[in-house]
Amino acid sequence: MPAKTGKEYIERLKQANNNVYIHGERVQDVTEHPAFKNVIQSMANLYDLQYEKPEKMLYTSPTTGNKVGMTFLQPKTIDDLIARREAITEWARTSGGLMGRSPDYLNAEVMAMGVSNDLFAEADPMFAENAKSYYEYARENDISLTHTLIHPQVNRAKAQHEQKDANVALHLVEKNKEGIIVDGVRLLATQGGITDEILVFPSTVKKSGELDDPYSVAFAIPNNTPGLKFISRESFDYGKNAWDHPLSSRFEEGDAIVSFENVFVPWERVFVCGNSSICNRTFRETNAVVHMAHQVLAKNIVKTEFLLGLALSIMDAIGIDQFQHVQDKGTEIMMTLETMRSHLYRAEHNAKLDKWGTMTPDYAALDTARNWYPRVYPRLVEILRVLGASGLMGIPTEADFRNEDIGAIIHRGLQGKNLEGYERVQLFRLAWDMTMSAFGSRQMHYEYYFFGDPIRMGMAYFDSYEKDSYKEMIREFLGKANTGKPSFV
Repeated sequence: MPAKTGKEYIERLKQANNNVYIHGERVQDVTEHPAFKNVIQSMANLYDLQYEKPEKMLYTSPTTGNKVGMTFLQPKTIDDLIARREAITEWARTSGGLMGRSPDYLNAEVMAMGVSNDLFAEADPMFAENAKSYYEYARENDISLTHTLIHPQVNRAKAQHEQKDANVALHLVEKNKEGIIVDGVRLLATQGGITDEILVFPSTVKKSGELDDPYSVAFAIPNNTPGLKFISRESFDYGKNAWDHPLSSRFEEGDAIVSFENVFVPWERVFVCGNSSICNRTFRETNAVVHMAHQVLAKNIVKTEFLLGLALSIMDAIGIDQFQHVQDKGTEIMMTLETMRSHLYRAEHNAKLDKWGTMTPDYAALDTARNWYPRVYPRLVEILRVLGASGLMGIPTEADFRNEDIGAIIHRGLQGKNLEGYERVQLFRLAWDMTMSAFGSRQMHYEYYFFGDPIRMGMAYFDSYEKDSYKEMIREFLGKANTGKPSFV
């Protein structure tokens, strides 16, 4: 079937009746529940955009001839890579880059796993074929995915097999001729329960050893699979209108704990079964992390553009753009944006064909960007807060403006240099929702831990960075300056 529409996305969720809990209750219909219905509509808008801009968002399937989502594309050329990124950018612009788990993120992963599947065959050729088939299935049916990587935070000082209760974390219970049975808990599925399926992989930030093989599984199953529960955190969509809460009322994706209660997974949906070595190497050796990081960089460029536009609008609204310290703060955002664009240019224009025929971006550029942005994003948010100052506290609601007794007063009293009170407060409510609301705070926390603990990520970056050539540069320099060793050396 061709790429789905927003209506089809919503209808699938209704029919699936995923097992979702929030605020202590089982959700009867996520498409109507106040915690989910607005972000579901935002997701539906993404799918509708595929048909509004088909020349950018769709391509012809190599197997069926149907029009399928461009974000599933296996790029064969640099132009393909750029075309896929332009589709990613189109989706990101609908939310200002604030939907961190829009479908393209995992579409990139599924593509990479599907075409670079040799690694899975180390255990059994069946697993490689499963990965290939699942990519085809996801692409041809426009499957939306959530995923889970993280074990519960019980005792981070110990491996999973050393935990006091070693059965808390998701683990392999049984293998039989039809498939496997898994049981346990995983964190932290963003968009859990409002997508078609869940992709399960272990985190590779912290490597596992052979004793953790029972926890080393990878598979994909429908979100309505018996025994599967999504336990959602408190929603930051408080049911307010889009004027008062312009971001959280539309883009609150939600995050969920995922419970697997003796869940059956058929063999054709299994990619890794009890093999920590394969799990540890999956993201890098299939280049999945490269293509995922490419999507993230494209999304974060849009997010930084949105932040810059918001900062400039605040400066203009209250006439602070002539002050040196204000311009300096704007410069910080501008330099961040241009640095990210430079990383993207290098990643795409230094791309090379991998051994599977996929045009793969320069990972050095992407790895730098994905390590750097979590460290700088809190500073960008801080700049917005500093620029907004007390204006981020003096933000009446739209209902206040509509009140006959006080509306005119605040419209006049809260005017800016270039905006009337109503428009200025609307702008400042956007900045507040980006920075200080529960939604904005979650955004900052989310970006900081997007790929994992930034310190651990930095250690991995340091360990993998090529160092010998730089040390050799110093040895050569000192050697040229050496006029002869003293006799005691």
